Amino acid sequence: MSRSGPTSDIDESDLEVHRPKAWAAGTPGVAVSLRRGVEQMGPLRTARTLSLLNQREGFDCPGCAWPEPQAADGEGRKLAEFCENGAKAVAEEATRRRVGPEFFAAHPVAELAERTDYWLGQQGRLTHPMVLRQGATHYEPISWDGAFALVADKLRELSNPDEAMFYTSGRTSNEAAFLYQLLARSFGTNNLPDCSNMCHESSGAALTESTGIGKGSVSLADIHHADLIVVIGQNPGTNHPRMLAALEQAKTRGARIIAVNPLPEAGLLRFKNPQNVRGLLGRGTALADEFAQVRLGGDLALFQAIGHLLLSWEDAAPGTVLDRDFIDDSTHGFEDYAKNLRELDWAAIDQATGLSRSQIVKIARMISDSERTVYCWAMGVTQHRHAVPTIQEITNVALLRGMIGKPGAGLCPVRGHSNVQGDRTMGVWEKMPEEFLDALDAEFDITVPRKHGLDTVDAIRAMRDGRGKVFVGMGGNFAAATPDSALTERALRSCELTVHVSTKLNRSHVVHGKTALILPTLGRTERDVQATGEQFVTVEDSMSCVHASRGRLRPADQHLLSEVAIVCRLARTLLGDGHAVPWREFERDYDQIRDRIARVVPGCENYNARVREPDGFVLPHPPRDSREFTGTATGKAHFTASELEFPEVPAGRLLLQTLRSHDQYNTTIYGLSDRYRGIEDARRVVLAHAEDLAELGFADGDLVDLVSEWEGTDRRAERFRVVAYPTARGCAAAYFPEANALVPLDSVARKSNTPVSKAIIVRLEATASGRQ
Repeated sequence: MSRSGPTSDIDESDLEVHRPKAWAAGTPGVAVSLRRGVEQMGPLRTARTLSLLNQREGFDCPGCAWPEPQAADGEGRKLAEFCENGAKAVAEEATRRRVGPEFFAAHPVAELAERTDYWLGQQGRLTHPMVLRQGATHYEPISWDGAFALVADKLRELSNPDEAMFYTSGRTSNEAAFLYQLLARSFGTNNLPDCSNMCHESSGAALTESTGIGKGSVSLADIHHADLIVVIGQNPGTNHPRMLAALEQAKTRGARIIAVNPLPEAGLLRFKNPQNVRGLLGRGTALADEFAQVRLGGDLALFQAIGHLLLSWEDAAPGTVLDRDFIDDSTHGFEDYAKNLRELDWAAIDQATGLSRSQIVKIARMISDSERTVYCWAMGVTQHRHAVPTIQEITNVALLRGMIGKPGAGLCPVRGHSNVQGDRTMGVWEKMPEEFLDALDAEFDITVPRKHGLDTVDAIRAMRDGRGKVFVGMGGNFAAATPDSALTERALRSCELTVHVSTKLNRSHVVHGKTALILPTLGRTERDVQATGEQFVTVEDSMSCVHASRGRLRPADQHLLSEVAIVCRLARTLLGDGHAVPWREFERDYDQIRDRIARVVPGCENYNARVREPDGFVLPHPPRDSREFTGTATGKAHFTASELEFPEVPAGRLLLQTLRSHDQYNTTIYGLSDRYRGIEDARRVVLAHAEDLAELGFADGDLVDLVSEWEGTDRRAERFRVVAYPTARGCAAAYFPEANALVPLDSVARKSNTPVSKAIIVRLEATASGRQ
């Protein structure tokens, strides 16, 4: 097995385009999972590793946050309790490829910066702490003590703690996340931007106002027993593939499914479950009963129209449509909401959604007829200027029918990264409530700051303006994940120091501050042995279940430290061994961390005992558990009256969304096969409707530059191949991170400050070389 990654990079001229698939998974999913595993890990390591993935005595998938079946619900776990993309994520982490000091000695940073994100990620696991000193051309090795001293010195040199940014990605465990926020706050700042700021922050903002808690209100059992499941702005076939098995189970029990999406996604059309004969050899299971091909940004209009129809049908036949008892007893603001929707501008609805009136009526009838409805959504909803009111309109429709706090019903924002929800529960947020900060003070006899910190967008602005001087990233790939790539890169390069705790090489290591550090860490698949013995960590899934994760593989290198050890050693170096927080004991024994979590984090009482149960435990959720909405201003669920809004696109322009290929997860690119969409061996493509292309004077196969337009400024991404694709009219799509350059930093969702990556006004300009 090769211990080095590929030497060649992407050749975009190799693009092959095939007809999009009308089904997902099946035998190709099995074949790809095994092939990628063997390529990276070898056959024996592949078999051993995949047999532990998402098992009770194994480790949690480092990919998405979809939950595992619970024994309490009578659900057993399969031998292969993972999906294709989960297998790819594990192969990337458990790879035998290595990136050590000899790699960095052979490759100057300037050369690495010219490589694609795919090539960088394929080189393998980082093995040694590395430093790029100011003015140097190569990273060179540094001792762990030297690295911690360098960081501590730079932090102490700051004029105030708010010049430091402590970023976190969703792969961080609960234990590491709790300590990381404790370190930042002990240092004196609430600057804790995280990846939630760029994905589901809109969900948290909307749900906190409407229901009092910024999390979904369903369990996996609710999905299985729903009568109707509405999937909005989500592509589970690529982004949450194990969700397809849950949808299939619901279908076998008679559920109907509505898919609302600008793109026809194979995973919502038909699922060939590789776990059974019907999936491997037969036609599989048809999933979506109704596909509403809404225009980008038209979801708010669609749910206002649905709400209007439900209200009008109730007016015509009182007591037959709305759940009046629930509305009267448990909600606030119904009259204002109803008044807002009594009259509806159907012409605007038509323009916003692109859907026929008859289809909207059909969908509303399906909702009115369902006794148990689950509403699922993801970034197709959250990354719009009007994302928060859109989610509140979805919530309004759920409230009309009493679809919160009853079995088989509820709201389900599907989180995209394992433990991104747990990070927030553990305090990784720039605006944690006073009660949490008070609990930290009392537990550790310290005084943490109360001034709100900076989220991701504001952290970039601070670095751009010279107010942010040290950037520390716990996981993730900040440079590639964030919007406005050129501006973000300039912001990072202006820092005095950038630090990245990482498992693999990525773009952020070559977009560096004046001094830069790479601190290599254990992966979730690997054994974590500390002074008191082998440790485990915990994570929280999309449905608020907290459970253990135990790495079983030998670490990729003896020099690696766990995330917990890295945080604790940095804290001791920065704050001193006399600091009130017992950092040394936390590193020695993770039970000590969990005992403190139990006393600080609401719902985590008796944490150590409960996470040792086979399936862990579920955090409390008053709306789900008892129809109590204690977190809102009125103690009731809130209806919200919002203005009708949607993106309006000038003539000659398209509305672009960024999205993932099937061969990537977030910014990690596993390969070059987006096989469900029929795109092979290339990534710089733009998908647009053939009729739109013809009207704009372009054809399938043309080379174009994408130019985004925002408040009088242009941003350009060059040399994209046009692919005629059956997307909604007026809409287009391109992969991130390649298209992130087009997302303006200041184009953000109201209230959540999430970048608007799903509604970018672009024009197409012929590349100088034209057609290839």
